[in-house]
Amino acid sequence: MIMKIAVLNGSPKGEVSVTMQYVHFLQLRFPEAEFEFFDVALKIKKLEKDDKAFGEVIAGVAAADAVLWAFPLYFLVVCSQYKRFIELIFEKNAVPAFRGKPAASLSTSINFFDYTAHNYINAVCDDLQMNFFGSYSAEMNDLLKTKERQRLKAFGELFMKAIKDKTPAIRNNRPLVAPEVIFEAGQITPVETEGKKVLIVADDLAENSNLQKMVERLRQTFSPAAELVQLKDIDIKGGCLGCIQCGFDNVCVYEGKDGFIDFFNSKIKTADILFLAGAIHDRYLSSLWKCFFDRSFFNGHTPFLKDKQIGFVISGPFGQIHNLREIFEASMAIQQAGLNGFVSDDIGTSAEIDTALQSMATRAVAQSKLGYIPPPTFYQVAGNKLFRDAIWSRLRPVFQADHRYYKKHGMYNFPQKNYKWRMINSILVGLTKIPKVRKEFIKRMKKEMIKPCANALKRTE
Repeated sequence: MIMKIAVLNGSPKGEVSVTMQYVHFLQLRFPEAEFEFFDVALKIKKLEKDDKAFGEVIAGVAAADAVLWAFPLYFLVVCSQYKRFIELIFEKNAVPAFRGKPAASLSTSINFFDYTAHNYINAVCDDLQMNFFGSYSAEMNDLLKTKERQRLKAFGELFMKAIKDKTPAIRNNRPLVAPEVIFEAGQITPVETEGKKVLIVADDLAENSNLQKMVERLRQTFSPAAELVQLKDIDIKGGCLGCIQCGFDNVCVYEGKDGFIDFFNSKIKTADILFLAGAIHDRYLSSLWKCFFDRSFFNGHTPFLKDKQIGFVISGPFGQIHNLREIFEASMAIQQAGLNGFVSDDIGTSAEIDTALQSMATRAVAQSKLGYIPPPTFYQVAGNKLFRDAIWSRLRPVFQADHRYYKKHGMYNFPQKNYKWRMINSILVGLTKIPKVRKEFIKRMKKEMIKPCANALKRTE
């Protein structure tokens, strides 16, 4: 009996996608399985409007023995078009077609926060009550390497076996519980902006009363009141197409065709303090918010939010979605922005939410006045090194704008360029091979480690 696998293609480029080549590899290696491809990201606008077309996809899923979620990474998760398809599954009551089916996820990327994308798909599968087998994150060039092809084949064998054996899944995500609190604003203590430009960008506020009231409370906290822009009022023709045309000169293919680029350059980039407000949709914010983040990629892999103060206002079970918090924390760290916190309507009582909004507003202005940005943590340090190495080498012909930025801002900080320490290290490594020298080295190590701090402690700046 032929095993049927429904491949939900999450690339806006459809078949002309690196990710699909990995799926074709599995297709060729496992002829006993029939792979049926559905370009749901590419055809998302049709699937939104045409119930028959959407129904054909769902019928294909229902008839399949298993589902393979295959996608490239877009801004730490999946692209907005794929996200919208997932929303449609719930909106159009198509969940029964997925329930109980074995599932796996496969992605291609340069491994930058690939695990958060797979965590997201895993959680969606759990919400759909699927039997999630596991995920496979391939580096874009892995298919060219013998060892990695062998690894992918092994993953395929294990997935096929799990399908045949009907192996039960290990549930990694509990069902979300929506908060029941009804937010009502308390007394406002005005926060003087002192010339700082404060901007709040929000999802459609008409759809969520708690979000609407929290945003208005935050907006009125500032004196003068913060500017508010709703995403629905921005002319956005579509999601990122993955064409990478912007890599050359930061010019998006949508340039002059909709209002997003002008909005981003005139509003987002000129703000000193920025708040992003939205409601939880499945395990993320809305697909429109995802579109916002994806479309910002016309700036490339550069810190376009550098030195801004950022805060989040969220309605829904945000506290239960740790993966989403990590996505936003990592994003802001890579952007070299100051994260002022998350205020969601699941943190406590209405009064506690009100206090948190007041505190976040006060903190944002205080940090902006001092120009305070927290020191880099692992997210920024590791992320910068990953991008540095990729842009310096094989991605440079495509991301030429990134290369110019990295070169201008000293981001090509390779350790081998530190000739002073290369010389010191060579000498010390040689000397510590002598037993007496090593003994003395160990004896003095603690004091020598703090010795350079002595002069710094004398400084008064």
